Amino acid sequence: MKILTSSQMLQIEQSCAGIGLTADLLMENAGKAVAGETRRLLADAEKRHILLLIGPGNNGGDGLVAARYFHDRGVRVSVYLVGYRPPGDSNLGLIQERGIACHEANLDEGLKELGDLLAAAGAVIDALFGTGKTRPIKGMFQLVLDRVKRAKRERPELRIIALDLPSGLDADGGAADPACLTVDYTITLGFLKQGLFNSPDADRAGKITVADIGIPEYIAASVATELITSRWAGSIMPRRPLLANKGSFGKVLVVAGSINYIGAAYLAGSGAMRAGAGLVTLATAGALLPVLALKLTEATYLPLPESHPGIISPKAARPIGQQSANYDVLLMGCGLGQSQSIVRLFRSMLPRFKGETPWLVLDADALNVLAQLPEWWRGITNNAILTPHPGEMSRLSGVPVAAVQSDRLGAARKAAAEWQKIVVLKGAYTVIAAPDGRAMVSPAANPGLASAGTGDVLAGVIAGLLAQGLPLFEAAALGVYLHGEAGEKVKARLGDTGMVATDLLPELPLVIKQLKVI
Repeated sequence: MKILTSSQMLQIEQSCAGIGLTADLLMENAGKAVAGETRRLLADAEKRHILLLIGPGNNGGDGLVAARYFHDRGVRVSVYLVGYRPPGDSNLGLIQERGIACHEANLDEGLKELGDLLAAAGAVIDALFGTGKTRPIKGMFQLVLDRVKRAKRERPELRIIALDLPSGLDADGGAADPACLTVDYTITLGFLKQGLFNSPDADRAGKITVADIGIPEYIAASVATELITSRWAGSIMPRRPLLANKGSFGKVLVVAGSINYIGAAYLAGSGAMRAGAGLVTLATAGALLPVLALKLTEATYLPLPESHPGIISPKAARPIGQQSANYDVLLMGCGLGQSQSIVRLFRSMLPRFKGETPWLVLDADALNVLAQLPEWWRGITNNAILTPHPGEMSRLSGVPVAAVQSDRLGAARKAAAEWQKIVVLKGAYTVIAAPDGRAMVSPAANPGLASAGTGDVLAGVIAGLLAQGLPLFEAAALGVYLHGEAGEKVKARLGDTGMVATDLLPELPLVIKQLKVI
């Protein structure tokens, strides 16, 4: 499912005119689709009074068409005009012909009529600006939106729906004007918009659905940003032949753990196993093996020399390098710590990272240590996946965290191109970027995943999928999807407070099982 910038959407609308899809026809399709989608979202729509806030541009025009379709299907509807509609506006004329209640903000002293309409409404549709907002929201528009916010506080059951985008949410960067509503649903038109998935204000959009307005998919074929969907994930999920053996599903060597972060090794190894890897070997400090062997009985183990109890020695570079030749994937970083021993270990390992195999997944402390090395990316094979959270991304790139978060897609794309690596920028709506400009975005934004250890599970899942033969970009994106869906299952069962990383592990095979049915 394509994700577009505002300029890309404008280009596509212009291309539509060339194949007979005029602006008027797209508006008609949009209004009809919004009315239908609203009735689906609100099962009792026929029993609700729906109030549409109509702006001066095309978003307002879409809203007028939607109001007409609501009325024609027996839904009680009122229109509140906020801003100038041009003389001869045919969609406004059709509203007036039907006798639909139509109120004008500039004639509403003290917004009394608006207050009465909000008190009677069961749902409000924001059709003020959509992607058309180009400057700060002031004046009457701000007053109207503030009144809607007050009504929502007083009546939480009031449903608010945004048409295309919540008015005031930037279509590309996702930053919200102070006047922007936090809505329950956003019905976006034709294609998803980039700002719906970009921090810091993407949560204003609520649940997002896409309304088909008749634009052929091929027109957006060149767009390189997509939302990860269950259909895509199911289409690339590795198959399991009946005559397989453990070698059929690849081998993962996990270099992880330290005396303070023993669990990280367990979580990463378990993630690889639950994703379907045939064999997982945990390579860790010898002192940790008794604990880990009790926790993860299915793994094999490679005890590594220690500089201190529970801390891997730089001398471990040799056995890791020797053994890694026998594996498909090398995962390093989870819970290693950032001691000088680990820094020296990585300096010793860099020459070994130049090879074509095994494929690399670098997470957590591997990234923190690399960030200390000048031009670190030149010392690592291009067959690598990096999985930073925003803080690690900041350290690797030298860009402040706030700048990373303000343009997550741009930051991930730029880093992937510069470093020539697959970059997984973790967080709400995780971004996966490739050096060739492709990017995929996770549909998951789950605060339950913001807890220690969930990133270790993700790194393991990605490594397990790589071991089964998926290409780097696809393994990273599928791993993010499986991890996110496992989190959604736990959230549905337990809620998002108190979710821990181990809760994800038994859910992963269930998510995979469902994908195979699709």
